[in-house]
Amino acid sequence: MRAAVVRDWQLRVDDIAEPTPGSGQVLTKVLACGICGSDLHLLAHGREQRELSAQLNDGVPEDPMGMQMFVPEHDMVMGHEFCCEVVDVGPDVANLTVGDVIVSMPVAFDAGGLHGIGFSNRYPGGYAELMVLNEMLAVKVPTGLPVDLAALTEPLAVGVHAVAKSKIVTGESAIVMGLGPVGLACVAELKLRGIGPVIAADFSPKRRALAELLGADVVVNPKVTSAIEAWRTADGIRQLVIFEAVGVPGMINEAMRVAPRNTRILVVGACMQQDHIYPMLGIGRELNLQFVLGYEPGEFNYALNAIADQRVDLAPWITGTVAIDGVPQAFSDLANPEAHAKILVKPA
Repeated sequence: MRAAVVRDWQLRVDDIAEPTPGSGQVLTKVLACGICGSDLHLLAHGREQRELSAQLNDGVPEDPMGMQMFVPEHDMVMGHEFCCEVVDVGPDVANLTVGDVIVSMPVAFDAGGLHGIGFSNRYPGGYAELMVLNEMLAVKVPTGLPVDLAALTEPLAVGVHAVAKSKIVTGESAIVMGLGPVGLACVAELKLRGIGPVIAADFSPKRRALAELLGADVVVNPKVTSAIEAWRTADGIRQLVIFEAVGVPGMINEAMRVAPRNTRILVVGACMQQDHIYPMLGIGRELNLQFVLGYEPGEFNYALNAIADQRVDLAPWITGTVAIDGVPQAFSDLANPEAHAKILVKPA
């Protein structure tokens, strides 16, 4: 089958063997898969992150979620924001049949343990024609929901989880720093919860416009007005929660630098490089620094239902589609925030 393959930290399009479903698993045809910013970060900084992880763990890289680590010298197919159609079922599958359209948390399990789909040598992700998924984690897509929107369940769930981890409640306000898909997902969930004002900050006019469509109360260009200045003008009184969704070195410390006393800071951006902070910034103001990763099954299902029930409109996120042969160019194109927010890979 055709796939966009990572090998030795290089992305190339190649033909690879088709996967075979095991017990409790199904073989699926990829209908749509979003390209995630974390995939771009992994390709650019994965080697650096792997080496740093090994230094901190006696020479053995460690996956924070306890999953089997991929070997970068062998083929890996990324893509963890997917919607698929079942084309075959393995043994002991009871609730899925050929033709079912499904989404799933990007995790597979077998006798060898847990595997991150899209981060595994064994289980290819959605930048391929076919995938194997576990029935137990699959969720049928509600009738009538376009597959392109269903594929956005995973990135929305990241924002849902981040907002849940923040423990933000009505009567508090929020700043979202960085309006890529993760930051936009945070904006979407904050507004679904009735939080306001929500201040959204990004250098990109296109991304600021997307934040406005999702209900952000104030959007700012940090070159003109800082997010904290905008918050002081719009509110400046209520308890503040900051979501750092940029994911580049220096942003955590910047959030700490501007944060008022007792602010909760959620680190949502997937920075894979070494970073530095000044602890006294946090100590002096008694800041709460919370790192977040992924989501829980209930949050994933909530995100799917929010899209299906049209409580949130994510259609403007989708700014392009490519076939598998177009994936390498799409990775380059996503570097321009004015051109794209979310590109979907559609193998068929």
